[in-house]
Amino acid sequence: MKTKTLILTTFALVCVGHLSAQTRSLAWVADQGNSAYRNPILHADYSDPDVIRVGDDYWMTSSSFDCIPALQILHSTDLVNWELAGAVHSYRPEGIQAQHGNGVWAPSIRHHNGEFYIYWGDPDVGIFMVHTSDPRGEWSKPHLVESGVGMIDPCPLWDDNGKAYLVHAWAGSRAGFKSILSASEMTPDGKSLIGPEVLLFDGHNGNPTVEGPKFYKHNGWYYIFAPAGGVKEGWQLVLRSRDPLGNYEWRKVLHQGNTDIHGPHQGGWVTDVAGNSWFVHFEDRYAYGRVVHLQPMEWSADGWCRIGVDPDGDGIGEPVAAYLKPATNLPQRITTPAESDEFTSPTLGLQWQWFGLPERDWAMHSPEGYLRLYTQPYTSLWESRNILTQKLTAPVETFTAKVSFRGGTVGDRGGIAIVGRDFATLAFEMTEEGVVLCQTDCKGADKGASEVVRSSIPVVDTNDILLRVAITEGAMCQFYWARPGDTFTPIGVPFKAKEGKWIGAKFGLFAVSSKVTNDGGWLDVDWVRVTL
Repeated sequence: MKTKTLILTTFALVCVGHLSAQTRSLAWVADQGNSAYRNPILHADYSDPDVIRVGDDYWMTSSSFDCIPALQILHSTDLVNWELAGAVHSYRPEGIQAQHGNGVWAPSIRHHNGEFYIYWGDPDVGIFMVHTSDPRGEWSKPHLVESGVGMIDPCPLWDDNGKAYLVHAWAGSRAGFKSILSASEMTPDGKSLIGPEVLLFDGHNGNPTVEGPKFYKHNGWYYIFAPAGGVKEGWQLVLRSRDPLGNYEWRKVLHQGNTDIHGPHQGGWVTDVAGNSWFVHFEDRYAYGRVVHLQPMEWSADGWCRIGVDPDGDGIGEPVAAYLKPATNLPQRITTPAESDEFTSPTLGLQWQWFGLPERDWAMHSPEGYLRLYTQPYTSLWESRNILTQKLTAPVETFTAKVSFRGGTVGDRGGIAIVGRDFATLAFEMTEEGVVLCQTDCKGADKGASEVVRSSIPVVDTNDILLRVAITEGAMCQFYWARPGDTFTPIGVPFKAKEGKWIGAKFGLFAVSSKVTNDGGWLDVDWVRVTL
């Protein structure tokens, strides 16, 4: 079994106490301003979302894998307009390189006796839990509920009689089998599993790769919502039983049908303040990641539900592209998760994540209002942890960064990137002849492919340079550069972004070096602005 490191840190670059101001994206807004919304409600990679309502507030979290801070927390008052409200902690796989696809898988969020709980599976270690009384604030240290390789996608249920249970799935890549849901009783404090593991559902007969279970109790029935059939082409199941440990019967309640929303996948059920039911789930859009949809949901008199709409009358729901917004008690405002950043705060905006737990010498904020990234040794950007990233948030958008570069030694590099299994960069590099601005790409970075220089121009003055990447439909990327006040000039060749391991491609800032020295260079980032 691989070991893992649980690390809590308080230094400024990981602190999640900085709350982003209310924002409205210039690239993607789900709220149509007329009591309706369009899907996806979040055109960004919030994989495996789960959501709850506590009073008038909705809280959502999602898989973070090896990205730090882990388990970003989103808040809404209407299920359509969301803001980044915090993050749980810094949890990472052990190692000096990025651990793509490892770490935090498929969390569930619940509220019980005044406390918020999040459970998740690390496929190489077991099931973890954290809790807090304030989801915007500090969370407890991660607690290992159950050790076990391959245990993933856990979800707790506290019953009315004081007992507690936990359902989870299994990762075939670790356990050697999959398409299984199992459960056991849990101590009422949610810290340990007790009693035998019970097989609740075997999906091999028609529902392969069943995973991501969410546990509920409703009108005397125990329900488990779970996707099957795989991420790209799957469907949603609902299981029910009069006993939390079975026997369960099941129905298919949502599929792609005649829509273009493929594989409506893992998510959670929630009710609005008027008692209407809704289902939040993801759709995999490759380089754009696993974007989040909101579906209406109805319960029938026989105790089964249907998600979405049923235009062909086959009893199985299909996803909606647009719908009327959920009921709310609060004044409405259009807001979206933060994107742009002026770097005027001593802490990073909540949209930023590293590919691993950051070290103190990676970056520092300046009171003059910029972020300085110091060059760190590297062999490949794919393996580097010190890339500061944020999600793509629209099918068409532009990231522009105002930067200055200082090379301390030959081999120092710094600039912007689009990072996935393939990656591309626009960066300054210190060479024997001076500083050049290079556009590069690497096709098959996850397979060890080499980076290729597509264009290179000498730059004498590296202060206050604008670096830009414009993303168009199909995740096609074109890089540009300019000095403030000048027209942007394209550089290099178009690049098609590619997803990472279980996540979408990301925009990144980086400073690296091919050498280890005692006086390396840096990249100063004055601001990053996201526009159409």
